[in-house]
Amino acid sequence: MIKTGYGAWVREFEAERERRAALGEPDWGRGARLPAEIVRSIQKFQVGEDGDGSALCGKADRAGDPAYSEAVRLFIAEEQNHARMLKLLLEAGGAGTLGGHWSDAAFVRVRQLLGLRVELLVLMLAEVVALGYYRALRDGAADPLAREVAGRILADEERHVPFHCLRLREGLAVLPRPARRAVTAGWRGLLAGAAALVAVDHGPALRTLGVGRGAFVAQALRSSAWMARAMSGGPVPAPAAGAQV
Repeated sequence: MIKTGYGAWVREFEAERERRAALGEPDWGRGARLPAEIVRSIQKFQVGEDGDGSALCGKADRAGDPAYSEAVRLFIAEEQNHARMLKLLLEAGGAGTLGGHWSDAAFVRVRQLLGLRVELLVLMLAEVVALGYYRALRDGAADPLAREVAGRILADEERHVPFHCLRLREGLAVLPRPARRAVTAGWRGLLAGAAALVAVDHGPALRTLGVGRGAFVAQALRSSAWMARAMSGGPVPAPAAGAQV
């Protein structure tokens, strides 16, 4: 049973849904000029954002907190919206989507075989890598539509990370402090490997965006330091405000 209330996170996701509706859609009709290496890169990330999230929903339901389950469903809806926007961005650039990608299939398969706590640790690897990728796309893409879409997705991902950190802090709280530190240290080690794989796979796109492979990996590790502290018992940013919980 999850002990921390998730009503505030439900309200945060709902408020963001309303804000998104009020903001409206990007101007897809203006089209996009995307270099081939950027197209290939976005296609792979679009596959990763897509999915129904049924396995995660089932595990959230079994955790026993209806508010958390609802927040997870709202999180999944945002991820699905990312996939939709990336698909429309590709179409605006005259490209299609991929039917699948081996890295995403392997990633999803591993997550589905695990319990909620370990699945979220694996999911957090993807979230941290996504932060670096969408920041690079927002700041380095020459095309205005690509920058806008990346900026919208990045803002969502920045909210997702503390949401997952809070649940992981609760899930790891049953472990002794040394064990929690070992888990988060191991997680950061896996993050280094995951970021390196993405840096290699998306190297041509990252170069076009002005980000070196080594810099991409280093930034992922730097950005994960506070997350590891939060998961092992430190403060976690609260939704919509700078307060800590």
